[in-house]
Amino acid sequence: MSAVTFDPGATLTGPHLTVRKLVPGDLDGLHAAASDPEIWAGHPAKDRWKREVFEPFFATLIALGGAVAVEDREAGRIVGGSRFYVPPDQPGSIAIGFTFLDRSHWGGPANFELKTLMLTHAFRHFGEVWFHIAPSNIRSQKATAKLGAVHAYDARLDLSGQPTDWQCHRLAKADWEKVLAARD
Repeated sequence: MSAVTFDPGATLTGPHLTVRKLVPGDLDGLHAAASDPEIWAGHPAKDRWKREVFEPFFATLIALGGAVAVEDREAGRIVGGSRFYVPPDQPGSIAIGFTFLDRSHWGGPANFELKTLMLTHAFRHFGEVWFHIAPSNIRSQKATAKLGAVHAYDARLDLSGQPTDWQCHRLAKADWEKVLAARD
């Protein structure tokens, strides 16, 4: 496994979704996917659906790198976003975070397909993947547990320009493989 060859902007294609590098021209499409207040209801940034709040978030994603756009292949539009990044306290690992999907893709297979694409890509290069979740974000904590990740510890980390309290969840490759095997 080699972090040196890992490409966070690789295009990943599944049956219904394509995950690709986020580019500056994606602002309108990503904001359209993020403009529903319900998406952010359980999130610490509850007003991120507003354009004036979303734009600085988008600029941060572009500046930090590793951000991806999630496209619905049939609809031909962006339906969410996510990001690969190196956890500041686990420098030899990779993390997946800053993930959201348009509500039209909730309650179905989209989140699992998205995470399957991203995790399959990450596990080609790393033995574990980290997820950092706000303590108040119960929906994301539950979704991450369904992937086989376990809450390892709490930490105050700077993931996007400001130190924040996070729950740090670890997913080992072997645990992910068990989740996949149980779905077959």
